[in-house]
Amino acid sequence: MLPKFAKAFRGAEDDLEKAPRVNNAGASESSSNAQYDSSSDNAVPGESFEYGNSTYAKIQRFAGKFHIEQRGVERVPESERTDTSYLNIGSMWLAANMVSSSFAIGVLGKSTFDLGFLDAILVCLFFNLLGVMTVCFFSCFGPAFGLRQMVLSRFWFGWWAVRAIAVLNVIACVGWSAANAIVGAQLLNAVNGDVPGYAGILIISFCTLFITFAGYKIVHAYEYWSWIPTCIVFWIVLGTFAHSGDFVNIPMGVGMSELGSCLSFGSTVYGFATGWTSYAADYTVYQPKTQSRRLVFFSAWLGLIVPLIFTQFLGIAVMSATSIGDGVHNKYAEGYAASQNGGLIAAVLEPLGGFGKFCLVILALSIIANNCPNIYSVSLTLQVLGERTQRVPRFIWTFCATCVSLAIAIPGYSHFETILENFMNLIAYWLAIYSGIAISDHFVFRRGFAGYCADDYDKPHKLPMGIAASVAFCFGVAGVVVGMSQTWWTGPIARHAGDPAVGGDVGFELGFAFASATYCILRPIEKRYIGR
Repeated sequence: MLPKFAKAFRGAEDDLEKAPRVNNAGASESSSNAQYDSSSDNAVPGESFEYGNSTYAKIQRFAGKFHIEQRGVERVPESERTDTSYLNIGSMWLAANMVSSSFAIGVLGKSTFDLGFLDAILVCLFFNLLGVMTVCFFSCFGPAFGLRQMVLSRFWFGWWAVRAIAVLNVIACVGWSAANAIVGAQLLNAVNGDVPGYAGILIISFCTLFITFAGYKIVHAYEYWSWIPTCIVFWIVLGTFAHSGDFVNIPMGVGMSELGSCLSFGSTVYGFATGWTSYAADYTVYQPKTQSRRLVFFSAWLGLIVPLIFTQFLGIAVMSATSIGDGVHNKYAEGYAASQNGGLIAAVLEPLGGFGKFCLVILALSIIANNCPNIYSVSLTLQVLGERTQRVPRFIWTFCATCVSLAIAIPGYSHFETILENFMNLIAYWLAIYSGIAISDHFVFRRGFAGYCADDYDKPHKLPMGIAASVAFCFGVAGVVVGMSQTWWTGPIARHAGDPAVGGDVGFELGFAFASATYCILRPIEKRYIGR
């Protein structure tokens, strides 16, 4: 497929090279920002994408008539960074996490890890607080440099090694999208058992495509409002469940088995919370560089932590009702067995009759808000893979990614719980390694934002070779292998972090530690002998 795209858009590169450039060097800047970004010469103005007579330019001109975002991974000039609302940042993550997928993470506390109520609550609290930190931190890079997250990664991994990181991010984005679509399909199936799983997945996927196809502004506009009905429905679920009196305070476990379960559940929670790390800057890239980094950080933090805590705590509480008496009719256990998370919520809302089914439909459609960041960012990540993929317009990659997500979600519908647990852990592993390298480089070697020259983002000879980052990533993988606890592999260290038979998952913690330590050792050597 890639060669066909490249041939179709032949000549686009020449068109862009001839396109007008904007010099914002004389623009007024605060003294704190001028030190690390005094020039925007290498930013690409929006009109550049319609310049020329290539197939690429013609398609971009056509897209522009419908106000579809034409920009891909090119740097955004300061003159076009007009999104000054901090609420846009917070609401983006509020909507993306105030969804039934987040509720499903809480459900795993009992269904997969057999935790009690209080211990599951504490694990959710602390691992969420840890997981969101990198998302908030990297959100601050968008306003500072006008670059997407995977493009920023070139400053840490180099021009070539970052492509391997991009491949991992593509897998993560598509996998997230597929898992989320399955949750929405479960809810629709709970409303009407005659709605097959594949039909629900198609509905969720095509609605997501419709929004993300248009681009940044439409995605933000949708997320700004979409959390409101979902939040109201979750409060209805909470009120109805509290009124039922069916909550069961499952006691906390003890011993090594409890330790292992808490660590493994924590890895899953962390993976969900930190899953936005690899595209955090994508959603602040149109914010001006004068934005306060503290407020950007706090806005993202508030938008992340509130829905994560609320929905996951609710999932833990509702799932406790499946423990009501052995040998008696338990609508919660039956609902969960029939449609998993959709059936569980349907059991809570059963007393509300038709209105309860309407609430389920709202929750099913909430998945769109969770999927929008995945499908939007995967198109940008694909453009980082090479010059040819960059010459394919962003919205075409959006369509392709949606098709691949469908191909994964439909056959995976009947194995959702296993897929969700394993996938969240894998997300936690690779993003912990990524964060360990990026944070080490930012604070130890670049000494903060002043250490970057944003204009070098597309100049391979001025970027690091990526040798230190690549080796550090491999060491991070080694840390994950010895610390992970999965059904198909339990590392030697993991066996000592819980019951020896199943272990306790400390993969992401060791992955971060191994990667960051190795990078701090190797990066000075790389700079000394290579010079960059």
